[in-house]
Amino acid sequence: MKFTTLTAVAALTLGAATAAKAESWDMPMAYAASNYHSEFGVVFADKVRDYTGGSIDITVHPGGSLFGGGDIKRAIQTGQVPIGERLMSSHANEDPLFAWDNLPFIASSYADNEKLWQAAKGAVGEALEGQNLVTLYTCPWPGQGFYFNKEVNGSADTQGVKFRSYNAATATIAEKLGMIPVQVEAAELSQALATGVAEAFISSGSTGYDRKVWEHLSHYYKVNAWLPRNYVMVNKGVWDGLDADTQAAIQKAADETGAACAAKSEELADWYHDQLAENGMSVTEASPEFVAELKEIGSGMLNDWLAQTGDAGQAILDAYNQ
Repeated sequence: MKFTTLTAVAALTLGAATAAKAESWDMPMAYAASNYHSEFGVVFADKVRDYTGGSIDITVHPGGSLFGGGDIKRAIQTGQVPIGERLMSSHANEDPLFAWDNLPFIASSYADNEKLWQAAKGAVGEALEGQNLVTLYTCPWPGQGFYFNKEVNGSADTQGVKFRSYNAATATIAEKLGMIPVQVEAAELSQALATGVAEAFISSGSTGYDRKVWEHLSHYYKVNAWLPRNYVMVNKGVWDGLDADTQAAIQKAADETGAACAAKSEELADWYHDQLAENGMSVTEASPEFVAELKEIGSGMLNDWLAQTGDAGQAILDAYNQ
């Protein structure tokens, strides 16, 4: 009986010690709970809880419910939250390297996008560490296409259209096509379309499906110009404060989640197009004339990016083209 009592006390003491070590992390995400990026955020949180034996307990906050999309990165940098997710290219105004995945028609397939990420990963990671951030995993969106409320065959049809932009690249494309860029977060897109703040945008079929844009827009043009990536990042100070075993457990969860998320993105790409069509949208390939204009714009954007990033940008392209 004495042995049993001592064992019970030891077990309770160990349990209390484990509970004391447990850390609760809030993880803001910008996209709807039903979006696969957010769903895999939950998968990641579950894996972390499992692999760390419950010492790290992550609560996911999708849909910009904890911090708006534009505030998430800053919140992590400054330690308001330890972890979160954001669209990487939305930070291109801070460092043009972060626009590596917004180079039109450079990497338009999932395989090429992954190859480009591997080429960019080192330089991008170094730049983020300089901002007190560590990347845990990334996940691509399906290829980007154009949403309009009318038939569009080229820039003659886009003059003066109010165009939702989500980063510098989309604002540049809007301006080159004679449109008016308007910064709108994904969580605010439906309202922007309903009120006329925005009349068109470029994004994946996923965003159109999540936001039921067929209620406001009529045409989707497949372009597959690029596959932008979201990334899950952690505050570097928090990361450095973890022991090696905990870091390894979290990174294992991240690696598995990133691979599964990318596979899901590829699986859903055509399905999203089917859903847009089933809900009444015209879903077609962009006209050759429109594509030709976009490729000319893309060529200029690539040259501008190389001029802004210098040797670092050229090294990424060289590694990708090997």
